[in-house]
Amino acid sequence: MTRGPRWTLLAVLTAVLSVTLGVVASSGKTGPVGDDTTTSTSPNGDSSSGEGGKAGKVFTIPGATVFPEGIALDKSGSGETFFVSSTTDGTIFKGNKKATALAPFAAGGADGRTTATGLTIDKGRLFVSGTGTGKAFVLSTSDGRTLKVLDTAPGTTPTFINDVTVGGGYVYFTDSLRPIIFRAATSGATVGDIEPWLDLTGTPFVYQTGFNANGIVNYDDGRILVVVQANTGKLFRVNTKTKAVTEIDLGGRTVVNGDGLVAHGSRLYVMQRADNQITEVELRNGKRSGRIGNVRKSDLFASPTTAARDGSRLLVVNSQFDKRCPGLTPVLPFTVVSVEKP
Repeated sequence: MTRGPRWTLLAVLTAVLSVTLGVVASSGKTGPVGDDTTTSTSPNGDSSSGEGGKAGKVFTIPGATVFPEGIALDKSGSGETFFVSSTTDGTIFKGNKKATALAPFAAGGADGRTTATGLTIDKGRLFVSGTGTGKAFVLSTSDGRTLKVLDTAPGTTPTFINDVTVGGGYVYFTDSLRPIIFRAATSGATVGDIEPWLDLTGTPFVYQTGFNANGIVNYDDGRILVVVQANTGKLFRVNTKTKAVTEIDLGGRTVVNGDGLVAHGSRLYVMQRADNQITEVELRNGKRSGRIGNVRKSDLFASPTTAARDGSRLLVVNSQFDKRCPGLTPVLPFTVVSVEKP
């Protein structure tokens, strides 16, 4: 497949942001596997086995060029179903926690969905970030049909609709190349039109060369957004009522290469893809400050982009983006792995 300009740009940015990873890209196994190699490192640098002695689980994704990115766990019903996106052609895969293999659910290319990253679910609707298309897509979780296309109309301006969160009656999307957070209403029977809700120009969130706003989550039923700036490793707090943007004080530390985020109580879990690890941040003072906590590494990780919380565990997407550049070959199959939180 001939890749368009947006993935040429992504390949260049990946090369800049990635480091050579001395880990196994894929275990080649499915189902429960030993997670003994997982380490949990405390802020003072001491390593321990943490929860590493508990078995992990590997789920496989069919296809030789999937390069998966986003994941969403459907917590309605049995809470066993999850969805994963392909950056290569926009295919959405469906998995079940009781099985070991995912299957195609919504074919790539439909309604202009030629690539996909961040995912989230709300009221039977799967929200899909459309990266360089400048669009987002709303799919039915029951049959995969497109319910609505949300077009941010970037024109000739470089764009990368990257991640998404739903809370407080709205869905929010980050753009890694344009300093804008987009929003659409979700409280009605249908999803509203998307709007450029918050222009970050002139705020403490200063865009720089490379990928900027990446992972996004919400707290307090959508009252607070937390966004990671991938290229600087800074975390930002956004008050959705006042639109006030402030940098979260991490005591001089950062989570550089931060990608997907997982929120759970006062905890924030940051996927640091290029570092092949997940970092825990304990948020304090109304999400205005934070303390870097444990760091989890695992031989099951292969350039992890994001995760979905499943009780005390995380379902982690192994993108293998570090093997996407010309001349490199991913280790098949592509996988999602279940591991204990840091």
